[in-house]
Amino acid sequence: MGERNDLAGKAALVTGAAGAIGAATVKLMLERGASVVAVDRPGVSFKPLIAACGEAASLVTLEADVTDEAQVADYVDLARKSFGRIDIFFNNAGIEGVVRTVPDYPLEDFQRVLAVNVVGVFLGMKHVIPVMVPQGGGAIINMSSVAGLVGSPGLSAYVASKHAVIGLTRSAAAEWASHRVRINTVNPGPIESRMMRSIESGVAPAGPQKAHDQFAQTIPAGRYGTPEEVARLVAFLGSDDAAYLNGSVYAVDGGMHAV
Repeated sequence: MGERNDLAGKAALVTGAAGAIGAATVKLMLERGASVVAVDRPGVSFKPLIAACGEAASLVTLEADVTDEAQVADYVDLARKSFGRIDIFFNNAGIEGVVRTVPDYPLEDFQRVLAVNVVGVFLGMKHVIPVMVPQGGGAIINMSSVAGLVGSPGLSAYVASKHAVIGLTRSAAAEWASHRVRINTVNPGPIESRMMRSIESGVAPAGPQKAHDQFAQTIPAGRYGTPEEVARLVAFLGSDDAAYLNGSVYAVDGGMHAV
């Protein structure tokens, strides 16, 4: 990647910022010169993120519920007021839900996954795009998953939500490309993270490590990815090097869906 992949002078907004991928992305963006507003759910601790980033002066943190439109409007307004613009929006907040077959999936849990993973992504774009258009453009990276590309037993809510994110992304990308607002998705495979520990425990409560090993065997790379590997793709998509990339789906999965 060329020199333009640095993010000096850019203002970024990241939701789900206290999670594994969110935190790795915030840290990388700061290292590459961006100023960052980091958002996560009410009650979260930002202490590990702040410690990892060395209490950077260009980092602002905020608690917000991404399913609440007023709170979404507030976090977008804070980002705009903090740094004057929003050049990069990593629309990353998401939850996995429980592991159940469709007949056994509680409706309340299903609706909660869709609220965070789909409505949250929609609301983020709804309020960020009007900031980006008058400033001359920007880059939105929506968090999907390899679960947005194929089905997965026991994860119907998560799979449905991640398919929906791809549809939202493509529609919004087509709407706003002429205004130089680029919108893409990243689609990670299994990543070493709390979320995967939760899914492993849901699949195999008595032996989550066995589930981990079985998942890893389905990946040509032979291992889970790291949050940092996803963060590097997100940072690239937010950089000027990605100026002609729009409406696309980028798997970061060790070759999982190449076979």
